[in-house]
Amino acid sequence: MTQRAGFVALIGEPNAGKSTLTNRMVGAKVSIVTHKVQTTRARIRGVAIEGDTQIVFVDTPGMFAPKRRLDRAMVAAAWSGAADSDVVVLLIEAHRGMTEGVKTILQRLSDIAKGRTVALAINKIDKVKAEVLLDLSKQMNEACPFVKTFMISAERGYGVEDLKVWLAGEMPEEPWLYPEDQIADLPMRMIAAEMTREKLTLRLHQELPYQLTVETDHWTERDDGSARIDQVIYVARDGHKGILLGHRGDTIKAVSKASREELEEFLGRKVHLFLQVKVREKWLEESERYSEMGLNFKDGNV
Repeated sequence: MTQRAGFVALIGEPNAGKSTLTNRMVGAKVSIVTHKVQTTRARIRGVAIEGDTQIVFVDTPGMFAPKRRLDRAMVAAAWSGAADSDVVVLLIEAHRGMTEGVKTILQRLSDIAKGRTVALAINKIDKVKAEVLLDLSKQMNEACPFVKTFMISAERGYGVEDLKVWLAGEMPEEPWLYPEDQIADLPMRMIAAEMTREKLTLRLHQELPYQLTVETDHWTERDDGSARIDQVIYVARDGHKGILLGHRGDTIKAVSKASREELEEFLGRKVHLFLQVKVREKWLEESERYSEMGLNFKDGNV
């Protein structure tokens, strides 16, 4: 059999469903999925297998108007991922249509699109009527010459298999890039940190701004086959520490339990998870925090 392998960049506004689509195609939870926007930071690559083809997904941060250094680094990472890929898929939400954010992406996409295969995926199709979908598809294709348009629901799985099969056919003929059992090229330490950050985001909702990050400080393999994982949660203000800990430590205990259970399911073995909260007022300006997230600190320069 002739092997194929290549890179696919999923781009779009925050919350368009990029992480959900990656996880649906890869079949494992690789990229943090929450109801809050701007939650994907690092360029997590999920690896999907379709027949004799390996599709490597560059799950980019959402594209939005950046205000802080972290925001600017995330948006730079998104465009960098698109420029490095064999195929770019722009994901938009059916019920939101052609927003100002989508129009901005389309303007920039015209530079990236030259000599590259660019497809459109309209997500969350179950939220609108057929005529609205067709009109949106027509509008989008008039704005940018997409080679193919897909109507999907990443959450429910509608149309996802068709997109995956098409992507496989677009990959170049070359040997596989990753071992068959490797679903992401991020170190497990980073995936573990993302899982805890997801649980924090879900638990705290609007209480805590995006000024927190999680790092896996130590990962110890134990003789009994279990793993001890020590993580540090960095917050920018002292007041945030109290919110994180909760009354009598209830919040941090619940987060720790939820994250540990998911890690155990993901790893298929027992995990001992220890969380510590530290206040670092300037963590958003520390280059090593960006390296931990797979982002380039210099990309955040104005």
